[in-house]
Amino acid sequence: MVISAIAVGGVVRGFSGFGAGMIIMPIASTTVDPRLAAAMLLVIDSLITLPIVMRSVRICNWKTVLPAVIGAAFFVPAGAYVLAVADTLALRWAITIIAAMLLALLLSGWRYKGTPTAPISFGVGVSSGFLGGVSQLAGPPMVAFWLSGPEPHFIIRANLMVFFALASVMTYVAYAVSGFFTSDVLRLLVLAVPVYGFAIYLGSRGFGKADPKIYRAVAYSLIALAVIASMPALDDILRASGQ
Repeated sequence: MVISAIAVGGVVRGFSGFGAGMIIMPIASTTVDPRLAAAMLLVIDSLITLPIVMRSVRICNWKTVLPAVIGAAFFVPAGAYVLAVADTLALRWAITIIAAMLLALLLSGWRYKGTPTAPISFGVGVSSGFLGGVSQLAGPPMVAFWLSGPEPHFIIRANLMVFFALASVMTYVAYAVSGFFTSDVLRLLVLAVPVYGFAIYLGSRGFGKADPKIYRAVAYSLIALAVIASMPALDDILRASGQ
């Protein structure tokens, strides 16, 4: 189930620039420690998306991306601290609830109607950084914020790619200090890297070809299924169905 979630999350991430964490983290946390899942996702996402990030650097809007990255950098350590000290079951419920709330935000159609100024970009980056540190679910605040602007979809996608890449630097530091990078992470990466890499490739190839409205509907549906399947209350049912 974890590998399937990694594959679907990779396709979504490659196409839209976000969404992998909302699919992978809730599902992965049902079978592995949330700290292990978060560290695994951080590594595979930063490594596999690097070629896309290098292309995105040339076209992203640095006037809004840079303040958002600075805001995220300040609060990633706070999120990582919560991830380090919280109870595993409580973390699973928190990740499920956070993913559901962020999905509701995206589905609501709420959009910030102003110009993405530096102070506002910084503030949204703060919320995104904390969520990224605690659950690797940093995307929706930035997505809802940048989708509200007049910029074309390829600029928004580039903004997201560069933001996640730069914000992940502080996340690496925070996770390393917290001791999240263990041999268990390495063993999981052996399986996850090729699957995620191929999925990212497929998603990137599809970018620009598919109808964005249809894609968003499919992506949101997959995220909703991931949220439902990750609920700790359904563990016994899912284990029984997998036997």
